[in-house]
Amino acid sequence: MQDTEKASPTSYPKIELHVHLEATVRPETLLEIARRNDIALPADTAEGIRELYDFRDFDHFIEVWILTTNALKTADDFRRVVVDYAEDAARHGAVYIEGIFSPIERTWRGVGWDDIFSGYCDGAQEARERHRVDVRLTPDITRGASPEDGVELVGHAARYRERGIVGVGLGGEEALHPPEKFVEAFRLAREEGLGSVPHAGEVVGPASIWGAIDALNADRVRHGIRAVEDPALVRELAERQIVLDVTPLSNLRTGVVTSLDEHPLPQLVAAGVPCSVSTDDPEMFDTDLTREYEAACSLGIHPETMFEAGLKGALCDEATRARLRAIAETFDWPAVGAVSSRY
Repeated sequence: MQDTEKASPTSYPKIELHVHLEATVRPETLLEIARRNDIALPADTAEGIRELYDFRDFDHFIEVWILTTNALKTADDFRRVVVDYAEDAARHGAVYIEGIFSPIERTWRGVGWDDIFSGYCDGAQEARERHRVDVRLTPDITRGASPEDGVELVGHAARYRERGIVGVGLGGEEALHPPEKFVEAFRLAREEGLGSVPHAGEVVGPASIWGAIDALNADRVRHGIRAVEDPALVRELAERQIVLDVTPLSNLRTGVVTSLDEHPLPQLVAAGVPCSVSTDDPEMFDTDLTREYEAACSLGIHPETMFEAGLKGALCDEATRARLRAIAETFDWPAVGAVSSRY
């Protein structure tokens, strides 16, 4: 490789385990979908949508999330979301993605479960065929939903296991709804062979992460960075090799960290906690895989370390895991030079 290639963050393969597909939609596409579905948005221009994404805090983010993602209504909308993001992510080196979607919120507005699941699964299949990116799917239970809603989601997720559904997550207002609320849903998910990938340790501290790993038997924790506040929890995560899906610039945008230099990612990795790196909500947070990896590299984390953590945490089948491992083994990691950060 030439020196200029060494510094290119798009020149190495990436595994992304934490991306909300509803938050990957470009403003122009969102406006097009909203017009077709006769949905009024808070703004009627792409520039206006981007201005909405200037978040004050996490609560403001949730408010805008609800206002904008309600535009998605049809199976074809959901299919397009996956295919478009796979194309974007592939340009940044993605070879494997676990995409998140939130079906309960859509069903509250009259969208059918099968329209949602079939649309996303169709998109995952098309993404593999068109963009050579393996996509698996992990629907989130909305924290503000009832425990019964969570159980219902798991039932639908299990029906689509053969079409790429590999796990069940938990997302939304972490401070209002602890993990323990959904113990039954995650117990059923485990029985159905689905992984447990809840959000925890973003807005709420270690207690939320303990609840995720103890009550929900988390295979991975989405975010989890506030584990650094509890040394015993950090040791537990390291001993059990529970992967944290870390999103550095997302944490900066929502005020979870006040500056990138203060991000606990290096401390967690140094303690032996495997940490993958992802975008979280790329359009809403004005980020992409390249920028997230640049940010992590600027904190001293090597891209191979991130790939290995992603491989460890992926909920894929063994054939896919072998393919990803082969990519890592044949790639010239030492040729990846230091990556500077703009943040």
